[in-house]
Amino acid sequence: MQQVRDQSMAGRCALVTGGAQRLGAAIARELHAAGACVVVHYRSSKAEAEALASELCGLRSGSALALAADLGDTERLPWLIESALERYGRLDVLVNNASSFYPTPIGSITPAQWDDLTGSNLKAPLFLSQAAAPALREARGCIVNMVDIHGQRPLRNHAVYCAAKAGLIMLTRSLARELGPEVRVNGIAPGPVLWPKGGMDEELQQEIIGKTALKRPGSPSDVARTALFLASDAPYVTGQVIAVDGGRSI
Repeated sequence: MQQVRDQSMAGRCALVTGGAQRLGAAIARELHAAGACVVVHYRSSKAEAEALASELCGLRSGSALALAADLGDTERLPWLIESALERYGRLDVLVNNASSFYPTPIGSITPAQWDDLTGSNLKAPLFLSQAAAPALREARGCIVNMVDIHGQRPLRNHAVYCAAKAGLIMLTRSLARELGPEVRVNGIAPGPVLWPKGGMDEELQQEIIGKTALKRPGSPSDVARTALFLASDAPYVTGQVIAVDGGRSI
């Protein structure tokens, strides 16, 4: 059950892309627990998104909404912002969390893979941020982009994903300059807090954990609490990427 905590986000609205499962759902719950109304975006996870919205509305009536959209359809992205504004009258936080992730070994990369990985990890955050900018400026809100250590330190066989996340890191900094002073823009780079869908070899998991300074995995709540900090308690922080990785990146 959601814990009662400070209501630093009371009266505000957050849109979380890919918010039905995993890190997105953890962030949605964290922002909601702090008082925000939450728009849970999903592409194909309808049951999970609607269940999460129902759960949150059970805690506070009318406080969550599930919306479906293919982020690859750039023309559709303004509709997400308009729907949030129509429901809640404002938008204070945009969390660009939705992401495709899979290997693309050199010699096998296809244009479709390029379009999917750069589309979800870079193009959609740009055009969604652009669509949200007027509302965020009015609310003096913020954007939180989910980046990756592998945007700075390449992962073998994932050249396209790494390139897209590297672009998102630079986009985070560029948007901070472009949208300031009204809108703050920051990124979060998670470490070993969730393993890829489909699982990962136990020996490899332990190897990754062993490379952290803290010698233990994190949890989705570590990332979600960082998102809440950036949204509600970091008024002089912008253009930054916070690594929530147990020291994996040092």
